Amino acid sequence: MQLNLKRPLIFFDVEATGLNFVTDRIVQLSYIKVMPNGDEQEHTYLVNPECHIPAETTAIHRITDEMVADKPTFRELARKIAQDWQGCDLAGFNSNRFDIPMLVEEMYRAGVEFDIEKRRVIDVQNIFHKKEPRNLSAAYKFYCNKDLADAHSADADTRATLEVLKAQLDRYDDIENDVEWLQDFSRIGNTADIAGNIVYDSRKRPCFNFGKYKGKPVAEVFEREPSYYAWMMNGQFAQSTKNFVTKIKLQMLSDK
Repeated sequence: MQLNLKRPLIFFDVEATGLNFVTDRIVQLSYIKVMPNGDEQEHTYLVNPECHIPAETTAIHRITDEMVADKPTFRELARKIAQDWQGCDLAGFNSNRFDIPMLVEEMYRAGVEFDIEKRRVIDVQNIFHKKEPRNLSAAYKFYCNKDLADAHSADADTRATLEVLKAQLDRYDDIENDVEWLQDFSRIGNTADIAGNIVYDSRKRPCFNFGKYKGKPVAEVFEREPSYYAWMMNGQFAQSTKNFVTKIKLQMLSDK
């Protein structure tokens, strides 16, 4: 099925040195830019993370230190990627929980503006889990009747994700071929920041999703314990989380 797009949609996948958005780094980025007319532009980059890739991580994606030693760093690629993705929506598999937070952190570190709030985001895995709870290889087999060779390779995973979404649209009559609808349907939970450290409560108030103040409104905590904001700024939180709570802090100051 041809995707119904009003602007380009980027299907992407990243492989990294690990799963920590703050301390780990991207080692491979692959994406397919699907244009509203159906044309596709495909790119894959190996990235020098400027740190050691743990053996247990290499065992998953098979990318070694030697393979990326002479490759560009993410900082060197960031502006080119941001420019190519300008005005595009995003799609991935488990992207809301991993790929997007990891990408945004790398953009912050590179000093490149990358505003996720202006983009619609589709997580194909969440659609899959709501319909057929399994992983990408199973989704590819189920929807496309193909075996996913070279799983955990960013280019193979990216292509599979694109094909799975098209097959999902073909299979389910109640799934709309509309990026905004797909974004809403593929979202799980009510997260406020990209990393999921802040969530909205039933009154649409941003609340902490971790620690001793889990479930408590951010503004109320900062009002009662101002040092908690400073603690977060000095802690190992994703930059996206720090930026989000900083907006709340600034709003509190302006309201006084």
